[in-house]
Amino acid sequence: MTERKPPGVSFETWVERQISGAQERGDFSGLPGAGKPLPAFDPDETAYDWAIAKARREGIRPAEMLPPGLSLRRERDELPERVAGLPSEGAVRAVVGDYNARVEAFWRRPQPSRWSPVPGLADVEALVEGWRRDRPPPPPVVEEAVPDIPPRRRWWQRRRR
Repeated sequence: MTERKPPGVSFETWVERQISGAQERGDFSGLPGAGKPLPAFDPDETAYDWAIAKARREGIRPAEMLPPGLSLRRERDELPERVAGLPSEGAVRAVVGDYNARVEAFWRRPQPSRWSPVPGLADVEALVEGWRRDRPPPPPVVEEAVPDIPPRRRWWQRRRR
Protein backbone atom coordinates (compact mmCIF):
# COMPACT_ATOMS: atom_id res chain seq x y z
CA MET A 1 0.00 0.00 0.00
CA THR A 2 1.27 3.45 -0.75
CA GLU A 3 2.21 5.66 2.12
CA ARG A 4 0.17 8.70 3.02
CA LYS A 5 1.26 12.11 1.84
CA PRO A 6 3.24 13.90 4.55
CA PRO A 7 1.52 17.07 5.78
CA GLY A 8 4.22 19.59 4.80
CA VAL A 9 4.89 18.31 1.23
CA SER A 10 3.05 19.48 -1.86
CA PHE A 11 1.08 16.90 -3.79
CA GLU A 12 3.19 17.24 -6.97
CA THR A 13 6.47 16.75 -5.09
CA TRP A 14 5.13 13.71 -3.29
CA VAL A 15 3.90 12.11 -6.56
CA GLU A 16 7.20 12.86 -8.34
CA ARG A 17 9.10 11.24 -5.45
CA GLN A 18 6.97 8.07 -5.73
CA ILE A 19 7.46 7.88 -9.52
CA SER A 20 11.24 8.29 -9.27
CA GLY A 21 11.35 5.61 -6.53
CA ALA A 22 9.41 3.19 -8.74
CA GLN A 23 11.79 3.89 -11.65
CA GLU A 24 14.81 3.18 -9.44
CA ARG A 25 13.25 -0.12 -8.30
CA GLY A 26 12.58 -1.07 -11.95
CA ASP A 27 8.80 -1.26 -11.62
CA PHE A 28 8.34 0.29 -15.08
CA SER A 29 10.84 -1.89 -16.98
CA GLY A 30 9.62 -4.81 -19.05
CA LEU A 31 5.99 -3.71 -19.26
CA PRO A 32 4.01 -5.05 -22.24
CA GLY A 33 3.76 -2.48 -25.00
CA ALA A 34 6.77 -0.48 -23.79
CA GLY A 35 8.33 1.51 -26.62
CA LYS A 36 5.33 0.99 -28.91
CA PRO A 37 3.08 3.81 -30.08
CA LEU A 38 -0.38 4.16 -28.63
CA PRO A 39 -3.15 2.76 -30.82
CA ALA A 40 -4.61 5.28 -33.23
CA PHE A 41 -7.73 7.06 -32.05
CA ASP A 42 -10.74 6.28 -34.21
CA PRO A 43 -13.36 9.03 -33.87
CA ASP A 44 -16.03 6.78 -35.41
CA GLU A 45 -15.57 4.03 -32.83
CA THR A 46 -18.41 3.92 -30.31
CA ALA A 47 -18.33 2.56 -26.78
CA TYR A 48 -20.16 -0.52 -28.09
CA ASP A 49 -17.45 -1.16 -30.71
CA TRP A 50 -14.77 -0.75 -28.06
CA ALA A 51 -16.53 -3.19 -25.69
CA ILE A 52 -16.94 -5.82 -28.43
CA ALA A 53 -13.27 -5.50 -29.47
CA LYS A 54 -12.15 -5.75 -25.83
CA ALA A 55 -14.31 -8.84 -25.29
CA ARG A 56 -12.84 -10.52 -28.36
CA ARG A 57 -9.29 -9.74 -27.19
CA GLU A 58 -10.12 -11.24 -23.79
CA GLY A 59 -11.68 -14.35 -25.37
CA ILE A 60 -15.22 -13.58 -24.20
CA ARG A 61 -18.20 -14.10 -26.47
CA PRO A 62 -20.26 -10.90 -26.73
CA ALA A 63 -23.41 -12.91 -25.94
CA GLU A 64 -22.00 -13.58 -22.46
CA MET A 65 -22.06 -9.84 -21.74
CA LEU A 66 -25.83 -9.52 -22.14
CA PRO A 67 -28.04 -8.72 -19.15
CA PRO A 68 -29.94 -11.77 -17.80
CA GLY A 69 -33.27 -10.94 -19.48
CA LEU A 70 -31.73 -10.54 -22.94
CA SER A 71 -29.57 -13.60 -22.39
CA LEU A 72 -32.67 -15.69 -21.69
CA ARG A 73 -34.43 -14.26 -24.75
CA ARG A 74 -31.45 -15.14 -26.90
CA GLU A 75 -31.37 -18.65 -25.45
CA ARG A 76 -35.09 -19.06 -26.25
CA ASP A 77 -34.40 -18.06 -29.86
CA GLU A 78 -31.61 -20.66 -30.05
CA LEU A 79 -33.63 -23.50 -28.51
CA PRO A 80 -34.78 -25.06 -31.85
CA GLU A 81 -31.17 -25.48 -33.02
CA ARG A 82 -30.12 -26.73 -29.59
CA VAL A 83 -32.81 -29.43 -29.35
CA ALA A 84 -32.41 -30.57 -32.97
CA GLY A 85 -29.52 -32.87 -32.10
CA LEU A 86 -31.07 -34.44 -29.02
CA PRO A 87 -31.74 -38.19 -29.16
CA SER A 88 -35.23 -38.40 -27.58
CA GLU A 89 -38.41 -36.50 -26.94
CA GLY A 90 -37.79 -36.76 -23.20
CA ALA A 91 -34.44 -35.00 -23.59
CA VAL A 92 -36.13 -32.20 -25.58
CA ARG A 93 -38.77 -31.77 -22.87
CA ALA A 94 -36.06 -31.73 -20.17
CA VAL A 95 -34.05 -28.98 -21.91
CA VAL A 96 -37.13 -26.83 -22.49
CA GLY A 97 -38.36 -27.48 -18.93
CA ASP A 98 -34.99 -26.35 -17.55
CA TYR A 99 -35.17 -23.16 -19.62
CA ASN A 100 -38.73 -22.42 -18.48
CA ALA A 101 -37.76 -22.99 -14.83
CA ARG A 102 -34.93 -20.45 -15.17
CA VAL A 103 -37.32 -17.93 -16.76
CA GLU A 104 -39.81 -18.36 -13.90
CA ALA A 105 -36.98 -17.87 -11.40
CA PHE A 106 -36.01 -14.69 -13.29
CA TRP A 107 -39.60 -13.43 -13.00
CA ARG A 108 -39.49 -13.87 -9.21
CA ARG A 109 -36.29 -11.82 -8.75
CA PRO A 110 -36.54 -8.05 -8.42
CA GLN A 111 -35.11 -6.30 -11.46
CA PRO A 112 -32.70 -3.35 -11.33
CA SER A 113 -34.87 -1.31 -13.65
CA ARG A 114 -38.48 -1.33 -14.66
CA TRP A 115 -37.29 -1.29 -18.28
CA SER A 116 -35.40 -4.55 -17.90
CA PRO A 117 -36.30 -6.97 -20.71
CA VAL A 118 -38.64 -9.74 -19.61
CA PRO A 119 -38.20 -13.07 -21.38
CA GLY A 120 -41.13 -15.31 -22.17
CA LEU A 121 -41.59 -19.04 -21.68
CA ALA A 122 -40.75 -21.45 -24.49
CA ASP A 123 -43.61 -23.47 -26.00
CA VAL A 124 -42.75 -27.07 -25.14
CA GLU A 125 -45.22 -28.69 -27.53
CA ALA A 126 -44.16 -26.53 -30.49
CA LEU A 127 -40.51 -27.38 -29.90
CA VAL A 128 -41.26 -31.11 -29.57
CA GLU A 129 -43.35 -30.99 -32.75
CA GLY A 130 -40.54 -29.20 -34.59
CA TRP A 131 -38.05 -31.76 -33.27
CA ARG A 132 -40.25 -34.60 -34.58
CA ARG A 133 -40.75 -32.89 -37.95
CA ASP A 134 -37.06 -32.12 -38.52
CA ARG A 135 -35.78 -35.45 -37.27
CA PRO A 136 -34.67 -37.85 -39.99
CA PRO A 137 -36.86 -40.94 -40.31
CA PRO A 138 -35.58 -43.94 -38.39
CA PRO A 139 -33.76 -46.54 -40.46
CA PRO A 140 -35.93 -49.46 -41.54
CA VAL A 141 -35.69 -52.50 -39.33
CA VAL A 142 -34.42 -55.48 -41.25
CA GLU A 143 -35.47 -58.80 -39.81
CA GLU A 144 -33.01 -61.58 -40.33
CA ALA A 145 -34.44 -64.78 -41.67
CA VAL A 146 -33.93 -67.55 -39.15
CA PRO A 147 -33.74 -70.97 -40.73
CA ASP A 148 -36.37 -73.45 -39.50
CA ILE A 149 -34.42 -75.95 -37.49
CA PRO A 150 -36.54 -78.39 -35.58
CA PRO A 151 -35.87 -78.29 -31.88
CA ARG A 152 -33.52 -80.92 -30.65
CA ARG A 153 -35.11 -83.53 -28.48
CA ARG A 154 -33.60 -84.35 -25.19
CA TRP A 155 -32.73 -87.90 -24.34
CA TRP A 156 -35.71 -88.33 -22.04
CA GLN A 157 -38.09 -87.14 -24.72
CA ARG A 158 -36.98 -89.61 -27.36
CA ARG A 159 -39.23 -92.51 -28.10
CA ARG A 160 -38.04 -95.98 -28.12
CA ARG A 161 -38.71 -97.96 -31.22
